[in-house]
Amino acid sequence: MIENVLHPRIIENKEWATALFVMSFAVIAFTKSVFENRFADFANLIFSDKYIKVYRDGIHLKSGFTISLFFVQLISLAFFIQLSMAHFGYASKTDWILYIQIITFLVFFILSKFLIEKIIATAFDMEEFVEQFNLQKVTYRTYIGLFMLPINVILFYYDSISRNILFVLIGIVLTTNVLTYLVSIKNYQNLIFSKLFYFILYLCALEIAPYYFMYYLFTKDIA
Repeated sequence: MIENVLHPRIIENKEWATALFVMSFAVIAFTKSVFENRFADFANLIFSDKYIKVYRDGIHLKSGFTISLFFVQLISLAFFIQLSMAHFGYASKTDWILYIQIITFLVFFILSKFLIEKIIATAFDMEEFVEQFNLQKVTYRTYIGLFMLPINVILFYYDSISRNILFVLIGIVLTTNVLTYLVSIKNYQNLIFSKLFYFILYLCALEIAPYYFMYYLFTKDIA
C-alpha cells in the first residue's frame, strides 16, 4: 500500500507589493500627463541640465510634481532596502510589516532632517540656498529612485538574482548618489564658498552624522 505524505504548500503574500508597484507606475503616469513638459525635461536629466536650470527655485520643492515623484521614490527606496536585506538573509522580501517599518522610518528620518535643516538655515540666514540645494538633491535622488523601480520589480519577482549583481546595483546606487551630490555642490560652489563655514557645519551635522549613525546602528544590530 502506497502511503501519501502531504506537505503544506507555503504561499507567500505578494499582493501588497503588486498593489504598490501598480500604484507607483500609476502616479508616474498621472504626473506625466499633468506636467507633460516638465516631465519631459525631467526625463532628460541624465542628458541635459535644462530641468535643473529651469526649476532651480526653492518654491518647486513643495510643488505637486516634486511631491508626487518623491512619494514614488520613497516606495522604490524602501523596496530596494528590504530586497537587499532579503538577499543577504536578514529579512523576507514578502514581509509587508517590515516594509511598513522601513518606509515609516524613511519618512520620519527625511521629515526630521528637513525640519532641522529649516531651523539651521533660518538661524544662519541660508534659507534660499538650502531650499535650492535640497531641491537639486531631491531631483537627482528621485530620478535614481524612478530608475530603480523596474529593477525592484525584477528583484522582487525573480528569485535567482546572484549576490554579485546585487552588490553591483548597490555600488551603482551609492556611487550615483555621491556623484549627484558633488554635482549639486559644483552648481552652487560660488554661494557655498561665500558661506563656507556655515556649509561645513551643515555638511557635518546633516549630511554626514545621520548616515553615520544609521550605519552604526545597522551594523551593531547585525553583529
